[in-house]
Amino acid sequence: MRQGLKPRAKRLAKTAAKRCAGPQEEAYLRALARKIREARAQRGMTRSSLAADSGVSLRFLAQLESGQANPSILILRRIAAAMGFPADDLLSDQPLRPVEQRLLMQLMNRLSEPDLRAARELLARHFGYDGSNVQGSYITLIGLRGAGKTTLGHRLAKHLGVPFFELDREVEREYGATIGEILQLHGQPGYRRFEREALQRVLAEHPSAVIETGGGLAADPQTLRLLLEGSVAVWIRATPEEHMQRVIDQGDLRPMARSREAMSELKDILAAREPFYRQAHLHLDTSSRTVDQSFRELVELLERRAAPVAGLSGRGASASADR
Repeated sequence: MRQGLKPRAKRLAKTAAKRCAGPQEEAYLRALARKIREARAQRGMTRSSLAADSGVSLRFLAQLESGQANPSILILRRIAAAMGFPADDLLSDQPLRPVEQRLLMQLMNRLSEPDLRAARELLARHFGYDGSNVQGSYITLIGLRGAGKTTLGHRLAKHLGVPFFELDREVEREYGATIGEILQLHGQPGYRRFEREALQRVLAEHPSAVIETGGGLAADPQTLRLLLEGSVAVWIRATPEEHMQRVIDQGDLRPMARSREAMSELKDILAAREPFYRQAHLHLDTSSRTVDQSFRELVELLERRAAPVAGLSGRGASASADR
């Protein structure tokens, strides 16, 4: 009787896994199965010893290694701990990291945040991933709405004689729908993908440009890498209070309806995204500054960096504009 249950249990587990997993999830489960088998082989562990050390049943482990089980995160943590692997390595969509990468990560884990930034910049310069090898001249403006990206971006592009692109508008034009409609149809991951594709298209089709990005684009690690390697990235920032007031001045009165909640949410977003924004090559704080003052400082920052945009050096910065 017990033997007769095994095939049925296997079929039920397989059916349950498939019922809650689409094609992408099934592909992930197959990749996860390969990673667990590879990791176990690297450790020289039998399936029985891994089951014993992790507290996961041998039957479930066999189903997991064949891509037929859908494990919880807690189970994956137990399996990873039993093999001495970081749980992130199993959860990631990527293959197991090479030994050299793991050793490098161990070294990085010992560094402070300032040292990590210095190490990344050193590696980027050494291997040409710091924007110095860009074929063309691009300046990208990152940061939250209300910092002055659009005003400064338009003005900088006119000053340099290069086109100005707002990625949000490029996405809407390309896909023939509003941002809200795209988010409703494809969610945040889909919209971020469209944003990244729009950025890649601008970089490919124009030799020089000033590009304004959406507030959340730089918080995507893949896109952030593209910005840092393919352009001079400038973080345009302001205090939360000025961010809020400028949004209201632009005619968006929604924050007024729940000012205390909106300000708290804005501060949370700024705190969460700041580590990403800080990776930009240049930082410009527009708080308590006029547009003229902010623009002059932006041009000076770019000149000090010797930005490769044609015609940057030697031009004036006296034109006026409203924030």
